[in-house]
Amino acid sequence: MAKIIGLTGGIGSGKSTIANFFKEFGLPVYIADDEARKIMNTQYIINQIKNVFGNAIFDNEILDRAKLAAIVFNDPDQLSKLNGIIHPAVKKDFNEWLIKHNEYSYVVYEAAILFESGRYKDCDIVITVSVPEKTRIDRVVKRDNTTTEQVLSRIKMQWKDKERESKSDFVIPNENLKIAKEEVLKILKILNIKQNES
Repeated sequence: MAKIIGLTGGIGSGKSTIANFFKEFGLPVYIADDEARKIMNTQYIINQIKNVFGNAIFDNEILDRAKLAAIVFNDPDQLSKLNGIIHPAVKKDFNEWLIKHNEYSYVVYEAAILFESGRYKDCDIVITVSVPEKTRIDRVVKRDNTTTEQVLSRIKMQWKDKERESKSDFVIPNENLKIAKEEVLKILKILNIKQNES
């Protein structure tokens, strides 16, 4: 079975960019947040969300993600309830994906809340993408057309960079893309991963 590289970082740290570097160098990448979004559209999960959060967050049977986000990112208990629905489904989906990629020596599992969810325990290597908080806020405000306050409410729900870094095997600073890409190459070399392996 392939070894798992857990890739994480706070909102706006540029995890997806770093994940794409790994993909470019030939490693399969599972983006947990993207898969969770797909899973949230399945009827089974929608029914569970409706049972827990009620009909108010649905418009004509379609989940209003903004309403759900407003609830869960301002209340840790509500976020915990949502994670209790989504995390087991994502874990099952990832395990099935992992079996399909078992010819690789390493795969990448990219998740914003790798530590908060406890999924880091399933990883053989953990990498944190690190960027100063102000840069992260500016990136997300621009990317999501949102407010500083909304970004800060999400940051508060996540671990601090220092906490993540202290439990990581590698830290990739991601303010300069050229340097970040060189760091990815260094990690591949340390782990003895040949580029574009299969």
